[in-house]
Amino acid sequence: MTEKRKLGLSTQIFISLLIGAIVGLALYYLVPASSFKDDVLVGGLFYFVGNGFIRCMQMLVVPLVFSSLICGAMSIGDSKSLGRVGGKIILFYLCTTAIAISVALAIGSLINPGIGLDMELIEVAQPTVAEATGVVDTFLNIIPVNPVASLSAGSMLQIIFFAILLGVILAKQGEKADTIIRFFTQFNDIMMDMTVLVMKIAPAGVFCLVAKTFSEIGFNGFLPMIKYMLGVVLGLAVQCFIVYMLMLKVFTGISPKVFLKKFSSVMGFAFSTATSNATIPLSIETLNKKLGVSKKISSFTIPLGATINMDGTAIMQGVAVIFVAQAYNIPLTPTDYLVVIFTATMASIGTAGVPGVGLITLSMVLVSVGLPVEGIGLIMGIDRILDMTRTAVNITGDAVCTMIVAHQEKAINHDIIMQDVDII
Repeated sequence: MTEKRKLGLSTQIFISLLIGAIVGLALYYLVPASSFKDDVLVGGLFYFVGNGFIRCMQMLVVPLVFSSLICGAMSIGDSKSLGRVGGKIILFYLCTTAIAISVALAIGSLINPGIGLDMELIEVAQPTVAEATGVVDTFLNIIPVNPVASLSAGSMLQIIFFAILLGVILAKQGEKADTIIRFFTQFNDIMMDMTVLVMKIAPAGVFCLVAKTFSEIGFNGFLPMIKYMLGVVLGLAVQCFIVYMLMLKVFTGISPKVFLKKFSSVMGFAFSTATSNATIPLSIETLNKKLGVSKKISSFTIPLGATINMDGTAIMQGVAVIFVAQAYNIPLTPTDYLVVIFTATMASIGTAGVPGVGLITLSMVLVSVGLPVEGIGLIMGIDRILDMTRTAVNITGDAVCTMIVAHQEKAINHDIIMQDVDII
């Protein structure tokens, strides 16, 4: 008698995502408002389990990123190799972000999302405005004044800077720092095991997050903004399935179909959680176990990408700039487009990988070309579903750039990539 094959975690997450969407829509359209539905089910059970899962993932992020980067820097070894890997990955991240914003501006100009908009149909929310930071201060803020305070506050760029510096020094120390090296290596293993433990509740967490989202917005909130949403989704699709896949094929020779098949579970997880940071552990594990990427590369590049590589967010900002300009009937010049590309690329550096942060940094981009910040209020009501979609693109960009750098550093096991491949 053959033993029943258990569903893998990836399959469980996808099933939970789909069922969550169906349940959420059913609650929105078929179940009338009541204390049980609003307070007990949506605002109670779904909110508690979904956000409890997110908090568990966020609990892991700082210690896991810190220990992973130290171990990654130590395993890469000398500062010359680390500088080469770091230089390559940052260059790829900045280039893909610039491409993303350019794609978004082109699509926005093509479909004209703000022309013919009936402003009375849109529920306007109060936007949060981000303070503009100069280019020099942006890079200066990478250096922590107090590393302990940075760890406590979750300041990711500062954590990354300190962890890499510590990892390089430990690698140079060698046997003299053997005790500390063993401590961080074992601590990193413990955090990975803790991640596996937390991921066991991922299907329940994903179901509740998605069910809550769809039970609150349904489809009604989308209709007045359909052209804007179409522009963002189209831009995300072009970036994910054309730009990234071309890069993957050209720079590594790896089949995009194989990559998408093996990485799709991480994309689904990112979609449901809408947070790049929470996806870091799963991305590193999937790249290593399914796509053969050495952890010495991915443990360095993935946490860095979750902080500075926000291509999906850049696409939203590009389409939003066109949308707001057209909604308020303000023309943009070619120079304005260049300013948007530069500002959006710089704004992605240091942006926290948490839900909704793209709307805050969007205010900086709007101000840079003289557009009213109040325009953000037009898109806040429907941003949650777009935030989920662009997060999936963000982490896919991190993974593709990581695979390219790992391929160039000969840190990919191609035998692992071809295992369990069954594509018709």
